[in-house]
Amino acid sequence: MNKGFFPKLAASNIRKNGKTYLPYILTCILTVAVFYIIKSLSLNPGLEKMIGAQTLMYTMSLGSWVTALFAFIFLFYTNSFLVKRRKKEFGVFNILGMEKRHLARTMAWESLYVALIGLGGGLLVGIALDKVMFLVITKVIGAEISLGFFISAEAIKTTVVFFGVVFFLIFLNAVRQIHVANPIELLREGRAGEKEPKTKWLMAVLGLACVGVGYYMALTVENPIASILTFFVAVVLVIIGTYMLFTAGSIALLKLLRKNKKYYYKTKHFISISGMIYRMKQNAVGLANICILSTMVLVMISSTSSMMLGMEDIIHTRYPNDFVVYSDEGSRERSEETFDKIRALQQQKGLHVTHELQYTYLSFSSIEDGDTFQVSRNGSLMVMNSITNLIFVPLSDYNGAMGTNETLEEGEILLYSNRKSFDYPVLKVFDKQYKVKEKLNEFVGNGIFAANVANSQFIVVRDMAEIDDLYAKQKEALTDIANECRYFYGFDTDAGKEEQSGFYTAMMDLLAENGFEGSAESRFDARTSFIGLYGGLFFIGIFLGVLFIMATVLIIYYKQISEGYDDKERFEIMQKVGMSREEVKSSIRSQVLTVFFLPLLVAGIHVVAAFPLISKILALLNLMNTGLYIACTGVCFLVFAVMYVLIYLLTAKTYYKIVSR
Repeated sequence: MNKGFFPKLAASNIRKNGKTYLPYILTCILTVAVFYIIKSLSLNPGLEKMIGAQTLMYTMSLGSWVTALFAFIFLFYTNSFLVKRRKKEFGVFNILGMEKRHLARTMAWESLYVALIGLGGGLLVGIALDKVMFLVITKVIGAEISLGFFISAEAIKTTVVFFGVVFFLIFLNAVRQIHVANPIELLREGRAGEKEPKTKWLMAVLGLACVGVGYYMALTVENPIASILTFFVAVVLVIIGTYMLFTAGSIALLKLLRKNKKYYYKTKHFISISGMIYRMKQNAVGLANICILSTMVLVMISSTSSMMLGMEDIIHTRYPNDFVVYSDEGSRERSEETFDKIRALQQQKGLHVTHELQYTYLSFSSIEDGDTFQVSRNGSLMVMNSITNLIFVPLSDYNGAMGTNETLEEGEILLYSNRKSFDYPVLKVFDKQYKVKEKLNEFVGNGIFAANVANSQFIVVRDMAEIDDLYAKQKEALTDIANECRYFYGFDTDAGKEEQSGFYTAMMDLLAENGFEGSAESRFDARTSFIGLYGGLFFIGIFLGVLFIMATVLIIYYKQISEGYDDKERFEIMQKVGMSREEVKSSIRSQVLTVFFLPLLVAGIHVVAAFPLISKILALLNLMNTGLYIACTGVCFLVFAVMYVLIYLLTAKTYYKIVSR
């Protein structure tokens, strides 16, 4: 054959199959562009000058590899649509005399064209949008905008190598499918799935069980420590269950409806039920993919946007005071000396303090068992859900910090629970029993315990003698891992940002000069790392959300094309047996709408079921504003539903054009 035959044939094939190739090529371009942009941002020297630089760059780097994993799986999946639609064409070529090796050469040229266009176009789009995305992220985290244009050679190299390997593996997989099939099988591929699907009751029951267990875990988890591990287990179970339910459960349900003769033997129901039985077999995996991608988009964007919008709440929860000093000096007198020196520095620097509080506390971990808290060196992952921090504060310090005048009798306590409430009249620890006189609605601020993932019980005891006795008992129980008493000093100021930053530097120098043992925090200083982390997560969430939406659009598009070709013959037969064009069109529209919006409905149910679990994970990140997360989730679902409808309207036009020819 002529040396130019295969390149020309490949180019001609791509042009003739434009409806299936064009969306795939555009997806390749956008996927390459997204990967390059995130990779380039992680290497951009401009980020090093921003607040929270290390956290931000690490988040970008992690996002690039999440994109890579998604691209690898997604491009393989979407390419399978192309191969399926073209197997009949390859079968014709094979019968007309082209050998399998000739088909492989043709597919090699097609893959090369797609790879060159995808890589070339993706890199051009990525480089063009890279600066725009850099400006967006600087705006998100409130950094100064730097001038100049950055092109990362390393990001280009990584992108070319990674996607080169992906496109080559996709080509090998396509050749494998053609090579193992004979010409007759290739010609019949378009008719694959015409047999009525069997009811797989075991798979349907297992799918329902997986989803049910995943929902139960999400709805019943209480301790934020356990919620992280529970989240991953629940996600895996729900994903597996979703695939099983769409594959087997939907068919089982439709067959049950078919057995109901009063319901089934009506014109509208007869056609829609029988049509959907076949449709579910052919498109179950695609529908499950749409459902899972939709759920990922909704969870990702709603959670990251709520963290970004709730930034100030998060920072104030973790850092309740502008400045905090935690002293581990070992004695109250030594800590008092340090705090007095800080007060002298305040006067020296002219820092106006608007509020201050100081108290002593003893904290240690325990295992909660009803009204009893067990303190022991022997921990276990089996009781992770019961780990609770006990924080004891003397009454005099509590009254001084809170400006109250509470009183306690011997054996009485005041109690405040930060996550899980304590619902017993008596609290038992070691050999002591404390009567809960009152449950408090607020407590002295302590950012360390606000950030701690475990439940915490803040307990006000009668005096320091009680604290000393508790210290001795926990020292006996925990020996070398026992905690010492700590001394807290926090204060607020009305000073500006620059003045706060300068004072924090001076205070740290003072503490270092005096050999201070402990730690100090500044809300303004910590804000930088928080903005870097949450701003980066928000940016990645939006970026990956857009990528997943693009994937959803493409899967829906290919699903509509596949169903269009499958329904074309059925459309013609129904008209020949006497149904009007409008009746047939109405029946098909009913089927398509039912199947099309089923993934969105199930995704909405998944999001609702995941809400308690996600809200507890957000609590680990100090977002306690549940109302904000509910609002963000609701808005995200409404916006996504509108986009979903628009996608349906656009792709439905292509579907009706195919079946109406």
